[in-house]
Amino acid sequence: METDVLVVGGGNAALAAALSARDQGVKVLVIERAPKFYRGGNSRLTRDYRVMNTRENKYMTGMYPEEEFLEDLRRVAGGEINEPIARLVVRKSEELPDWLNKQGIQWQPALSGTLHLGRTNIFQLGGGKAVMNSYYQTAKAKGVDVWYDSKLEDIEMSGTKFKAAKVRRNNRIETIKAKAIIFAAGGFEANIEWHKRYWGDAAENFIIRGTPYNQGNVLEMLLNKGASQIGEPDAFHAVAVDGRAPKFDGGIVTRLDSVPFGIVVNKNGERFYDEGEDFWPKRYAIWGGLIARQPDQVAYSIIDSQTLGKFMPSVFEPVSAGTIEELAEKLGLNPTVVAKAVEDFNNAVRPGTFNPGELDDCKTEGLKPVKSHWAVRIDKPPFYAYPLKAGITFTYLSVEVNEQARIKWKDGSLCDNMFAAGEMAAGNVLRRGYLAGFGLTMGAVLGRIAGEEAANAIQRATR
Repeated sequence: METDVLVVGGGNAALAAALSARDQGVKVLVIERAPKFYRGGNSRLTRDYRVMNTRENKYMTGMYPEEEFLEDLRRVAGGEINEPIARLVVRKSEELPDWLNKQGIQWQPALSGTLHLGRTNIFQLGGGKAVMNSYYQTAKAKGVDVWYDSKLEDIEMSGTKFKAAKVRRNNRIETIKAKAIIFAAGGFEANIEWHKRYWGDAAENFIIRGTPYNQGNVLEMLLNKGASQIGEPDAFHAVAVDGRAPKFDGGIVTRLDSVPFGIVVNKNGERFYDEGEDFWPKRYAIWGGLIARQPDQVAYSIIDSQTLGKFMPSVFEPVSAGTIEELAEKLGLNPTVVAKAVEDFNNAVRPGTFNPGELDDCKTEGLKPVKSHWAVRIDKPPFYAYPLKAGITFTYLSVEVNEQARIKWKDGSLCDNMFAAGEMAAGNVLRRGYLAGFGLTMGAVLGRIAGEEAANAIQRATR
């Protein structure tokens, strides 16, 4: 088998790369490890892209300029971002709505409610599954070849130049020769044994929000061959998910958004972090890591009847009871300790004007940890709770790339015809932290760049 550009992976970044390369007139083959029904990796479980917006459009509620976007990234990452690549992604994100629409992807008006995303994010009509179906339909129409159930086993190289790929398909190894290769096969978030290298047995308690096919085999192969490594090996983007969620593939519906509206206690019945630190889209991604560091990697979100309807509900019913003590017993917690935690919280709440749409003045005083915003007494029965676990979305360990998405080697040299995008390149932009919708944005922008640069490299070589 021969092609011009081989794309490894089948999600948002991979298809953005494949279509961008194909639009430059080169032949493209996509190999997707998953079966056709599960194509798309984590992208099929998404719902929105975060985009810079400097002009009116009917799908967003206001402007989101470059510097504000960058400052949001700096804040959630503690200042640890790759400024040139981050700025490139931010600037080119403004092109995404129009470009994606040309690939068949439709948009819906901004969501209302307490998510604070209407001005910064654009939402797909039909969600991630519809996005991936549109991508693949357009790819088929443009003549992009796709192989499913196809796992990359190894690559052949001459120095730092790619020559061919060994792919397991239909229970045999096939060789694919290509003039350029783009790696967009995800991280290692679904590989529990890999997580154990850093987290030990605690990793057994992690929930994997997305596809079980992101095992990190492609990433590990590249690192073993000498690709430069970037990103913290033990870091991941993880959120608080319902503790009853399935081990894999639960998606966004298992995420719990109740945290800002009550208190969170660990297995010992103790609060351990400020539940009202900032707006949920900017701070929700810290909670997975916080819970991962608690005893048995579990926590419990406790609210009362006055806040039950103020957030996107879980697909699971909350645990309910007429008293805090009864609620604690149902959760398997010490009733006396939990009741004391709620009492201490209630006594520390200071009157204010509750407003989930703003960083309001409802806070605690004299309580550690403090609750900075949306602090309202938990005293209106019935009382409710959700069990929480750490739900991993993606890992930050990546291969290093430059602004043309070219893979760098440990000696600092650049690959002539090897590129990376998506989760495999996430660490080039962020070391930690996350902004809602940024993963899709980063994947699509770097995917488009990789596709265009791969095609351009081929065309230059044939002149």
